[in-house]
Amino acid sequence: MPQTDAETLVQEVSAYLKPRDVAQIEAALAFSSSAHQGQLRQSGAPYVTHPIAVARILTPLHLDAQAICAALLHDVAEDTSISIEQIAEQFGKPVAELVDGLSKLDKLQFETKEDAQAENFRKMLMAMARDVRVILIKLADRLHNMRTLDSVSREKSERIARETMDIYAPIANRLGLNTLYQELEDLSFKYLHPNRYAVLSKALKVARGNRREVVSKILEAIRQRLDDNLIKAEVRGREKHLYGIYQKMQTKSLAFSQVLDIYGFRVLVEDVPSCYLALGLLHGLYKPFPGKFKDYVAIPKANGYQSLHTTLFGPFGTPIEVQIRTHEMNKLAESGVASHWLYKSSESQINELHQKTHQWLQSLLESLAQSGDSVEFLEHLKVDLFPDEVYVFSPKGKIFALPRGATAVDFAYSVHTDIGNRCVAAKVNAELVPLRTELRNGDRVEVVTAPLAHPNPAWLSYVVTSKARGEIRHALKTMHLEESAKLGERLLGQALSSLGRRLQDIEDMCWERVLRETGARSRQEIFADIGLGRRLNMVIARQLAKLSEGEGSRPESSPSGIITLLGTEGMAVQYAKCCRPIPGDPIIGVIKSGQGLIVHTHDCPSLRKGRSGSEEWLDVVWDKSINKLFEVSIKLIVANQRGVLAKVASSIADAESNIENVHFTSEGDYTALYFTLQVSNRLHLATVMRDLRKIPEVIRITRVKSIPT
Repeated sequence: MPQTDAETLVQEVSAYLKPRDVAQIEAALAFSSSAHQGQLRQSGAPYVTHPIAVARILTPLHLDAQAICAALLHDVAEDTSISIEQIAEQFGKPVAELVDGLSKLDKLQFETKEDAQAENFRKMLMAMARDVRVILIKLADRLHNMRTLDSVSREKSERIARETMDIYAPIANRLGLNTLYQELEDLSFKYLHPNRYAVLSKALKVARGNRREVVSKILEAIRQRLDDNLIKAEVRGREKHLYGIYQKMQTKSLAFSQVLDIYGFRVLVEDVPSCYLALGLLHGLYKPFPGKFKDYVAIPKANGYQSLHTTLFGPFGTPIEVQIRTHEMNKLAESGVASHWLYKSSESQINELHQKTHQWLQSLLESLAQSGDSVEFLEHLKVDLFPDEVYVFSPKGKIFALPRGATAVDFAYSVHTDIGNRCVAAKVNAELVPLRTELRNGDRVEVVTAPLAHPNPAWLSYVVTSKARGEIRHALKTMHLEESAKLGERLLGQALSSLGRRLQDIEDMCWERVLRETGARSRQEIFADIGLGRRLNMVIARQLAKLSEGEGSRPESSPSGIITLLGTEGMAVQYAKCCRPIPGDPIIGVIKSGQGLIVHTHDCPSLRKGRSGSEEWLDVVWDKSINKLFEVSIKLIVANQRGVLAKVASSIADAESNIENVHFTSEGDYTALYFTLQVSNRLHLATVMRDLRKIPEVIRITRVKSIPT
């Protein structure tokens, strides 16, 4: 009589668990069978075959009894009437927490499938940060679902395969679960591109037969060379997984017949020195390809992977990919973070791997906490799962692994959030570089900080790590609220002054009433809302003034009600791009909902278009001691002569102005130069323009409100 899957599972766990643990798993097996009684999978098989298959995927990793029980029960809370509390009562709190981390959020309503999917990932990753077994069970669950996708519709199978390719396979790779990762990729490929998969599978079978003799010859040559030099090694031939071959064909635009290295070789040695000795011997046996050597032993990948990689010119010009590693490295390469349960001999390596995994999960949780919404977090997660990495060094020699395309700002935030928030410049290999500079393997990066520096919104356009993006957004949001609150306090003070009241005289009792009536949580929130244009300062002022009537004598009302710009308002005050006001220009302020105070010149063309009902206009003036640089645009008509641009730039620099941008258009014998400059006020601008007029080639110069692009 053939053995059932349930009996096989019990037999597999009995090989490495104690009888007491096996008894608990048998109880979970019976509980799951009872709970899923009468339920069928879409293939028509009894539903319980799925949790049993998931548990069996985990047994080769030697996961503990709690994890195997959770695998058997992972759909019970979701698909039956049994609650998490009942599971906790029957099998203990740790098993229940694992099951809860795996359960979807089906009972909540989401606007879109994307929101629901993203929210499920958030919950899963939070549970995963507490206990990495959650993701191991989830990956096994996904693998079995992928193995049985034939029974679902084409549309659903494509959606599940895309999700697996984008999220689950990269997570398996990031955790070092190499075997699982490759099977997930191959199965995703099968359902996303069924025709390509079928053609490539067939071609690979044919090639396997044709190349058997070549592979045998190379294997024998490698073994002989190592034996002759007394290197104790195990040499294996390996075939690249199907999706890996397809990726190579795609990225390098190759036909299958041109992919010569579908076979690779793995050399397993006793210790690290033997890795390098074997490498030297193989480079003597076959010539190495220049630039095709990677040392992941000295600098491991972020998932703990260690190996030497080299590509050699084999017989008949065939490229040979060879991986050289120790037996311990191979165990970690195959089972990654699951090595904790599978092997007990390399605790130091495993602990380091767990520490790296924990740091990665913590960075994900930080970005999760700071993301505006679930879908945004999902995009962050996809970026962090890209396998391509660059390895850079801190000035003290510490290695940092960053995604390909990472910049100096990404590095700063990977060192510490405060370093990122305070960075003003960066040195790469001892040379000053722009903060947007992309880092390359082996770069030595030093971050220059300043105590009063703040993140720049422009950084968001080029950072690639979710940690950097999340921290920048969080800091900008905090800064914006603080600066808006300061502006709102001044606006409210001005409105109260026009009603004959002073802000500092308003009693706490009046404030409490206003907070209750408006639904605001604090005065700071009201100030911020006023500064951002979400509330009208005069409405709040009238409420406070009415409540404080009869409290002492009123001071004389201020007829002016004018806001003075100090230049320190930060993001709470925006200077309109349409007219670029600078100190000395007559100005007017407009408060727009959600944007705060926007300052225009009095004669700004956009103001002539009329005033909308959602805007509040304010009288604003420049503070006499304002100390800030402002952008202004000028146009020069110059004669087409050699060196004129250099003369103009030199004159602007001599006048202590910065050039932010320059472009030009040809106008026959003349050229129109458009500059965006930084000046402190109108007097400074006048000085710059006066000096430019002294250049003989300058025909005409004017200030412009906007620049053609």
